[in-house]
Amino acid sequence: MSRLFVTYVFAMENSYITVRAYGVDELTEKRSRFIGYCVPVTSEQEALDFIAKIKKEHWDARHNVYAYSLRERGITRYSDDGEPQGTAGMPVLDVIRKSGAVDVCVVVTRYFGGILLGTGGLVRAYSEACKLALDAAGLVTMSLCAECELCCSYSLYGKLNTLIIECGGYTDASDFADSVTLKFHIPTGLVPELNKKLADATAGKIAAIVKEERYFEIKQ
Repeated sequence: MSRLFVTYVFAMENSYITVRAYGVDELTEKRSRFIGYCVPVTSEQEALDFIAKIKKEHWDARHNVYAYSLRERGITRYSDDGEPQGTAGMPVLDVIRKSGAVDVCVVVTRYFGGILLGTGGLVRAYSEACKLALDAAGLVTMSLCAECELCCSYSLYGKLNTLIIECGGYTDASDFADSVTLKFHIPTGLVPELNKKLADATAGKIAAIVKEERYFEIKQ
């Protein structure tokens, strides 16, 4: 079984999609400029602070439309910021929802170009600006992982490091002293299978010791 498949099967239950980093992109529609900003957030206050920051930067814009979605209590909020109801904030939130992303905030700033876009035009423009911002920020899958370590001899180091990777783990560090300490993270659901294979490979002498659990980006 490949690492990609193993990781997907066992990590999907304890995983979520978010964005990797701050991102910005823009489009022009009938002389109106739409600037999409996207940022990862972990709380409603972080989202509100980001919205306030963009509004301050673009105090002269006609509209600063926003939407955000949080894992905590499933919170979602949006604002049309003066655009006709249902033409701005909700389309932005819909794009976020369809992407599957949470812990994310998007603000779309509009500088009016003098030509009315109509209801359909506004929905399309705000939706596209949100999608561009999400793409710029980069969607990633975060999975709950166990941070582990194990100690082994130099002669076993290469074999066990390869085994960890084959089982869906990711090596973080290797400390070389009298023996080798391997530090790595692996989706929590894969730890039992890894320890079984470590036991088979070392006659039951070595097992992964779980230090703590936290979310890591899973590369696929």
